[in-house]
Amino acid sequence: MAATQTFDITTGCDLQEVDNAVNQAIKEIHQRYDFKGVEIGIDFKRDEGKLILTAPDNYKLNAVWEVVQSKMVKRRVPLKNLKLGKVEPAGGSTVRQEIELQQGIPTETARSIVKFIKDAKMKKVQAAIQKDQVRVSSPSRDELQMVMGILKEHDFGVELTFGNYRSQ
Repeated sequence: MAATQTFDITTGCDLQEVDNAVNQAIKEIHQRYDFKGVEIGIDFKRDEGKLILTAPDNYKLNAVWEVVQSKMVKRRVPLKNLKLGKVEPAGGSTVRQEIELQQGIPTETARSIVKFIKDAKMKKVQAAIQKDQVRVSSPSRDELQMVMGILKEHDFGVELTFGNYRSQ
């Protein structure tokens, strides 16, 4: 009997790289002329997987977000995995926005990935949801590579990473 080949589909942000990007953004904001004397806050809550931006108005908040985004891109943090919250008024006539870091594939997205793989009608390819990841298995490595190819072409709203290749 042929060995079964598997790989896992996951998603997430490298929290250390997010931390580095936030530190670089704070440093740049403190050096920029247009932010002199303006109370700006970038708070990274690592345990909760959230970024909280605060600024005096929407314009400054958008400027802070642009700086944070540029630093994230340089650090190769996938922007698809950053879920922007609503801009809310905060104390002291400021505004605040929460940005959630997507760690793990949400259940609905995992279901759509499994359905997408099944709809591709590839022979002997199985996909199973395991907590916050999807495991794909097949006796053929070529089939698995084709699955990776079609998944890369489709947009599921999160950055997909393929790993944990095994032969069982």
